[in-house]
Amino acid sequence: MLLTDPIRMLPSLFLPLVGVLFLGGFSSGSFAWAALGVVGSVVYSAVRWATFTYQVVGDRLELTRALVSRSVRTVPLERIRGVDVSHPPLHRLLGIAVLRIDTGAGGDEKQEGELDGVTEAEAERLKAVLLWHARARLARRARTAPEPAETGFPDPVATASGGAEAGGGALPAFPAADSDASSSLHHEVGETTPERIFLVVPRRWLAYGPLSGAYLLTPFALVAGAVGAAFQWGGELGVDRRVMWSAAEWLWGHRPLLIAAVVLLVLLTPVIGVVMYAVFNWDFTLRARDGYLIAERGLLTRRSVSLERRRVRGFELVEGLVERRTGMARAWAIVTGLGDSQTRGQLLPVVPRAVALDVVGEGVGPITTGLRAHPPAARRRRLFRAVFPWVVVAACALAAALTWSGPWWGLVAAALALALLGVPLGLDRYRSLGHAYDGSRLSVRSGSLRRSQAVVERRAVVGWTLSQTWFQRRAGLLTVVAGVGAGSGGYAALDVGEEEGVAFVSEVTPDWLAPFVVSD
Repeated sequence: MLLTDPIRMLPSLFLPLVGVLFLGGFSSGSFAWAALGVVGSVVYSAVRWATFTYQVVGDRLELTRALVSRSVRTVPLERIRGVDVSHPPLHRLLGIAVLRIDTGAGGDEKQEGELDGVTEAEAERLKAVLLWHARARLARRARTAPEPAETGFPDPVATASGGAEAGGGALPAFPAADSDASSSLHHEVGETTPERIFLVVPRRWLAYGPLSGAYLLTPFALVAGAVGAAFQWGGELGVDRRVMWSAAEWLWGHRPLLIAAVVLLVLLTPVIGVVMYAVFNWDFTLRARDGYLIAERGLLTRRSVSLERRRVRGFELVEGLVERRTGMARAWAIVTGLGDSQTRGQLLPVVPRAVALDVVGEGVGPITTGLRAHPPAARRRRLFRAVFPWVVVAACALAAALTWSGPWWGLVAAALALALLGVPLGLDRYRSLGHAYDGSRLSVRSGSLRRSQAVVERRAVVGWTLSQTWFQRRAGLLTVVAGVGAGSGGYAALDVGEEEGVAFVSEVTPDWLAPFVVSD
């Protein structure tokens, strides 16, 4: 930790240290002050390491810091939703890991427990202890015996103290959960079951990386970030902005060189997509063990995320435009009380759609019926919203072109082209609409450039919102939002017919809507 902490602080120290060197004219005094800053960061890390302890006491995990004032953070074991173990590159070289505890605290990791610098063995052992306590607690609640001793589980008291970075003290051994209770209660109480591997992403699937829009845009984002950083920090690094403007003007004056650079960047985009896919999803493995779904991935930073299966309420299948055309998809779990769900809830990276459906069907639960189409009025509404705005822009630009001429004609042509492209986009958005209910799970789908289909268990629905805009009332449509205590909190069936929308709600929760429906 005396090595990893200062290195982690280097980005925040870089600009101050460079500023000290420039202000001091790179004199011996400026180098001495810069060295003092580095030594100070090491001392600070040493004090943090020496004054941090953790221990599991009774039904809680206590994290204690005594740097200046004493601070104790208590994490109740019953609030633990999952344990995340990651291995950044430097940590992997040193044989240590970062263990984060997910308590469903709204996605803010500062509100959760974190042990940065435990040994890899200690991280895995502490993860097993914390998750076992959760399973044992649930099993005890499910049993009828009033005393813990009669359930076959020991009293969940374990202690381990010492610097987290040093691995802490010894943790007690813990028995396996009662097999009879597990077999009858299934994953609702976190049973102990043989490990099952749902999918290991093959190395050849790295070629699917360029199909993801996020990976394709990475090189352009890096270039834009580098240009922005140069203009923002150029003055602090002693580089005049006029020099950078002169370089940009020179590059603009040499058009063939600029075009060659853009073409090279475009040609490198698929390669960079493969590299980025490998960095984030190397050896992606999804398995089930002891009532948890465990996703492991990463090349430079290896990460393992555990999702408690009894809190999984469904899944979300996401397809970008290119992914749809090539039959690919990504999947996320819809989990109650999961912080940072876009990262921790990922079940699958870009994989063949058929494989994704099979895996999430086995690991979470399938939808066993097809989606129902929405009425033709929804198609007209989608076409109107995709075409009309650009027609308005073209009309305004045409008026300006007839008045002042000049470059306005280019804007007219561009707006008309976008209006024409809006026709297939609107039709595709309509084809993507759909909703279904198979008796145990409901599903809604929408989107075109990013099409998302959510499949949610009926028990996860906690309420409904039926809304109509003025235009929807004119068209006889409404939007039905299923309120869910998991994931994003609500999933919408857009532009459903009025009768179909009410029937959909009545089908899923027949008693809820009955007092508000007028019978014929």
